[in-house]
Amino acid sequence: MQPRNMSMSGVVDLAAVKAAGEAKAKAEQARAEASRKAAQGGAPASAGAVPPSALVFDTDETQFESHVVPLSGEVPVILDFRAEGFEQGREQSLLLERLTVEANGRLALAALDVAASQNLVREFRIQALPAVFALVAGQAMPLFQDFAPEDEVRAILAQLVQIAEERFGVLGVAVDPAAEGAGGPGRGPGEEPAEAPAGPYDALLDAAVAALDANDLGGAVQAYKNVLLSDPANTEAKLGLAQAELLARVKDMNPQAVRAAAAENPRDPAAQIAAADLDLAGGHVADAFGRLVDTVRVTVGEDRDSVRVRLLEMFEAVGADDPLVSSARAALARVLF
Repeated sequence: MQPRNMSMSGVVDLAAVKAAGEAKAKAEQARAEASRKAAQGGAPASAGAVPPSALVFDTDETQFESHVVPLSGEVPVILDFRAEGFEQGREQSLLLERLTVEANGRLALAALDVAASQNLVREFRIQALPAVFALVAGQAMPLFQDFAPEDEVRAILAQLVQIAEERFGVLGVAVDPAAEGAGGPGRGPGEEPAEAPAGPYDALLDAAVAALDANDLGGAVQAYKNVLLSDPANTEAKLGLAQAELLARVKDMNPQAVRAAAAENPRDPAAQIAAADLDLAGGHVADAFGRLVDTVRVTVGEDRDSVRVRLLEMFEAVGADDPLVSSARAALARVLF
């Protein structure tokens, strides 16, 4: 198997190329300023450097435009489309993670769950897994859509770095291996761990919990949204918002009527979504997931997408670490692909 052609023919232009260019310009200015200070005996040239593992991360389509595309103006980003339960692709994904860390700031890796990124799946015209692309200065190119041995993957990634540097001026970011796991010096024997400082959103999160306790679902939803507005990846806020929105949806439902409608209309996405909400709110997690996976199987187009999106919201409400979520993600991926 020969290394894939990395020519720029067929490159897909994305809407955020301008944002990527601006991010690149800012990065160049920051590097120049750091070098100037270093020459003057000020801050070291490595100021602002990131640990290597920070360049390997999970993302989804909600963060793609705001984070991944701008990042591609600083460093080539590998896009590794994955599916829960697709064990055949796990070894290759681990290889990509290792090679990204070894690249020492000249590559980044964004892992995307296909079930949570259907718009990007359509944008990149992905028909099967594995599917690996690259994003450079806001422009996307295919790397490979098949399993590949390590020497071939290394050759492709080396060519990607060369293209990024020569054709786009994307040189990568500074990394600091010493910052790995940073968070202060380690504890000595017998020392008690220091108390963690209050986070910047603790007051808002406390307000959301208080609103939930008072059955003020609208207030809780707004408090969680206020956190996510500034910190879209805040796990506690995402979980709380999904749960608050679920409770708000089922609050005024007539359970008998909802379940009767679902039984009479097994292909009606709205009826099945409503019944699944009741299942989940009542603690019947597997039933809720199974109902919506089955509905995705028998629907198409916008109907299918509405059910898929609600199922992903339910995953947020239950929490990514729950084994039922992992099983349902795998089932959803099998239905979608």
